Amino acid sequence: MFSPCVVRMRIEYSRARIGAVMERDMDAFEMSDVIENRRESGELYLEFFNAPGMSLGVYELAAGATDPQQPHGEDEVYYVAAGRGQIRVDGEDRALRPGSIVFVGAEVEHRFHSITENLTLLVVFAPARGTGRRT
Repeated sequence: MFSPCVVRMRIEYSRARIGAVMERDMDAFEMSDVIENRRESGELYLEFFNAPGMSLGVYELAAGATDPQQPHGEDEVYYVAAGRGQIRVDGEDRALRPGSIVFVGAEVEHRFHSITENLTLLVVFAPARGTGRRT
């Protein structure tokens, strides 16, 4: 039988926390604040959390938009918070709607397309964005 064990560690962040509330060893975010900050930035993607093992960001694409991204050196997970469209991963298409979750392996070609409703995506990179392998 396993006994429960709680491990706590403090993490140094390489970027400013946006909309964060510090409580002990935790950061908490309000998605509405993160989305507002992303929109104010004028960029399609805004990273709002960064630790060595992972980073979090929000990515938004308008209906009819073209996704300009290139493959990344890190594994990533997309969670569709709002909107509808499709994602093509290594030649395979998948319909997206709120609640859809898609894993994309490091350096795998992928792109959102056929966006019929503005897409708001929570993005998880592991390890942190910009720290993965590149071929």
